[in-house]
Formats: sequence, C-alpha cells, structure tokens
Amino acid sequence: MKLMGYKRENGTFGIRNHLLILPTSVCSSETAQRIAALVPGAVAIPHQHGCCQVGADYLQTVNTLVGFGKNPNVGAVLVVSLGCEGIQPEVVADQIRESKKPVETVIIQECGGTLGCIAKGAEIAAKMARELSVQNKVAFDISELVLGLECGGSDPTSGIAGNPSVGAASDKLIQLGGTSILSETTELIGAEHLVAARCVTKEMGDKLTAMVKRIEDKSKLYGVDLRGTQPTPGNIAGGLTTIEEKSLGCIHKAGQSPVIGVLEYSEAVDPEKHGLYFMDTPGEDIDSITGMVAGGAQIILFTTGRGTPTGSPVAPVIKVTGNPETYAKMTDNIDINAGRVITEGKTPQDIGAEIFDKMVAVANGELTKAEVLGHKEFGIYRIGDTF
Repeated sequence: MKLMGYKRENGTFGIRNHLLILPTSVCSSETAQRIAALVPGAVAIPHQHGCCQVGADYLQTVNTLVGFGKNPNVGAVLVVSLGCEGIQPEVVADQIRESKKPVETVIIQECGGTLGCIAKGAEIAAKMARELSVQNKVAFDISELVLGLECGGSDPTSGIAGNPSVGAASDKLIQLGGTSILSETTELIGAEHLVAARCVTKEMGDKLTAMVKRIEDKSKLYGVDLRGTQPTPGNIAGGLTTIEEKSLGCIHKAGQSPVIGVLEYSEAVDPEKHGLYFMDTPGEDIDSITGMVAGGAQIILFTTGRGTPTGSPVAPVIKVTGNPETYAKMTDNIDINAGRVITEGKTPQDIGAEIFDKMVAVANGELTKAEVLGHKEFGIYRIGDTF
C-alpha cells in the first residue's frame, strides 16, 4: 500500500512537513515561541529543562530534543539557545544534522538579547519556511510508517472496546510491513509477563521485565505506593479497580504481534527492523507520547475512556474511545467511536479496520481533531534531579 509524504535525505518519510523551533532549555523557550509565532507553519516545543541536569537525566533530555528534530515529520530545525545553559546548542544541532535536514542555531546572548534573537531567528525561520513550502509529496510504502500506541483517561471500555480495536489496526499495519510502539511501563505492572512472553528472544523479555521492576523499585525508594497514582482517580471513578486490571486492558493496544524490540525512552526504532516494539515510558500521557515521537513515530493512536484533548507538536494524534457516552460528550476531540463494539455489536476487527482507514487518511494529509484545535502538548520524562 502506498501513502503520500515528504521524502527526507536520510531515506525516511514524513507525513507532515513542520518547521521546528527547538529551545535547548527553559531559558530560551519563550524566545523560541515568539519566533514561531512570526512564521506561519513553524512550531515551537517549550519545556522546563535543559540546564543543571547531570548523567542519564541530562542525556535523556538531549536525546528527546534530538529525536524530535530528527523525526521524519520535521523538515527543518532552528535551535534556539540562551548560550550558557547545560545543553549547548551545537550538542543538539550536530546530532540532528546527521539526518541531513537543514539545521540552524541562534543564541540569545550573542544576538544582543531577546529582541535581536527574535529578529535573527525569524529571518532564518522565514527562509526555511519558504524552502519547505515548495517541497512536493511523493509516494512511499506504508511499511515506512511508525505508529505510536497510547492510552489515557482509561475506563473499563478501554480494555473491552477501545484498546482491542487499536490492537487490530496495529496488527494490520505490522502485517503490511510497518512498525508500532507500545508504551507506558507503569501500565504493564501485573501484565508484564504476558508481553515478555511475546518477545522474540528471552533476553528481550528479561529486559522488558527489568524495566517494570525498575519502576517498582523507584516507587519503593521514594517510599510511595504506586496505587496512589495507578489507577488514577479518574480511572477509579470510571470503574477500574486495580493496576493489574488497568494493565490487562492496556496491553490490548499491542494486538497479537510478537515484540521484536525493547527501547529505552526516546530511543530510535531500527529503520531496518519493522514490527512491534516496546518503549520504556511513564504512564503520564504527554511524556509518553513525546518519547515515542522522539523515537521516530510519525502518527499516534490514543485510546481514552474518559476523554482527553491531547495532541502533539509534530505528529498527528488520532483519538479513539471505547465509551459511547464519552464520544457524545467530546465529539470536538474524539475521532473514532469504538463504543459501537458495545452499542452496535461491532467487533474490534470491524472498528480496527475503520481506525486503519483513518490512519491512512491522516497519513495522506487529513487533519485530526487535535490538529484542528491546535493541541501541541509536549513534555520530557525526567529521571533525575536538577542540581
């Protein structure tokens, strides 16, 4: 099956053609947003990090920012830096340049301050935007598509209707040679053995279960009970009773395909190895989606029982609910009503086929409801302290 998208110099294909204004730290985030506001089509990703981070936590922020810049949906990148922060601009820019896309930098302290940086940044960004505007779409095989799988605001209908339907769509993509990423380590607790058993090697399964144990050990180290946040108050109000019940519903998003890879947060999928991956992300939706997009996902399927408006700055997010009442209440936000499994006797395979068709339409340019409403939520999963 062929889709239409933008071919990148490194051989990947984008289904969007964003100009990314990328702040290296919280200190340059406001300036990055002001530059983006002056250039139609530009998108900034403000965040609170980038300075006084050390070790693995520092690397995780760098990898996430670089991964966003390398995402195939991004056509060009302007890196905006204060100049003295922990994450220096060339550390990010040089790695993004490995993808062979246009990358430029501006530094606030070297431009005379905020106004000078905005002026210089807008000039560079405007030139990039003009160059992106003349790029034409080309046909590419659907096997080049990387799908991120997310759920949030879950209720019992998520495990009954929403997630199995998404799982069916994911399986169809993988059967056609594509790639999917299952996320949310916290929401494997109690079901991790079932996913580990689907890993193609024992070593891979052991790595996955070790990721789950790492989350449990961190909870013990902090002296907190995960059951205070998993299930969330909204999950409980919706009818979920235990973390195991939530996890058993969560893993249905992965369909029936074997797990061919286990990734750290924001780690890139192997472009030569297509199939189902698991990525170590938190249960918090926005940080989780950010990790998968940094890992190369061009499109997200997001199931929700209770409802959520969440989008992403560079990847379209298709919202699916298994709750027909939520669909009726939040039609502005939800793209697919999988609740018809409950109300009309449809099967998850029926709805999965509809979701797959929607994925194809969105990949070819149709806007999701989150895109139309301008939702661009972004958050980096922190794993350490700020010093």
